[in-house]
This record gives sequence, C-alpha cells and structure tokens, in this order.
Amino acid sequence: MLYTQYREEIVPKLMKELGLSNVMQAPRVTKVVINMGVGKHDDPKILEGSVKNLSQIAGQRPVVTRAKRAVSDFKIRQGDAIGCMVTLRGLRAYEFLYKLFNVALPGIRDFKGVSPDAFDGRGNFSIGITEQMVFPEISYDDVVRAQGMDITIVTTARTDREGTALLSGLGCAFRRD
Repeated sequence: MLYTQYREEIVPKLMKELGLSNVMQAPRVTKVVINMGVGKHDDPKILEGSVKNLSQIAGQRPVVTRAKRAVSDFKIRQGDAIGCMVTLRGLRAYEFLYKLFNVALPGIRDFKGVSPDAFDGRGNFSIGITEQMVFPEISYDDVVRAQGMDITIVTTARTDREGTALLSGLGCAFRRD
C-alpha cells in the first residue's frame, strides 16, 4: 500500500533530500480533487454516465456541479448541471495516486511523463487526462461519451521543489525536457 510505503520509505528520503529535521515537516498529500466537466448537454445520460464512471474510478460518489451564473453564449442557465467532482482524502487519496501513477498514466499511448511545469508555485500539482478509459475500472461498454478529467493533487509542500520531490517519491514520472 502506498501510504505505508510513504511513511516508512519516502519520508526518510524526503527528510534527507530536503534537509528537514522533523518528520512533521515532510510534505504529504492533503487531498486529491477529480473534476469532470460535461458542459451543456441535451441528453441526461451523459451526466449520469460521467457520474457512474467517476464513482468507479474514485471509489466514492461524486457531487454534481451546477452553473453559478448564466452564460448566454453557451446556452447555460444558472443552476444547470455542467459536471461532477469528487474529493479524496486520507487513504483513498493515496490509493488513487498509486492507481494513477502506476496503471493509468503508463497506459497512455506515447506517454513520456507529466510536465514538471504543472505546479502552482506552492507545491500543488494539476494534470489533465483526455479520456477516462485509461483507468482499468472503466470498460468500453460503460462509456456514454469519451470524457476528460482534471486531477488536482493538493500537498503540504511549501515550494515546487518539495512538491516535485514528494510526487516523484510516490511514483510520478516527470518528463525530462
């Protein structure tokens, strides 16, 4: 399990690499937020399918997100269902990251690693995936429409260097440009 590996192996390496004196200073994953935006749609099965797929991927029921304001160019009214999201914390976050780094991302064709420029300056990392079918829980028959997702990994790291060290220790493959 990734969490026990994090506590027993990765934290001592991070303390040595980053020059930390206390175990509590070592960066850790706070939460993982997965968002699937489906936009304006005429068929309600598209939203139901994305909710079902996201619950299979995350192991937790997602929340349907609604439009905060009306946008006439996109024909969206205030309160329309436009996507779904789920927030994973604790062990579920580490289990999802293990699945993402070791199964889903390497399964993408011509995968060379994720961009190290996707950090926000405070150690949090965001990645976009174009299809949900890279996850092993999703079968081709269950997919109503090929849907992308945004994954944000929120950490306690204070800098991008600490965040990079944490995620590479957890198994994330970064692209070398």
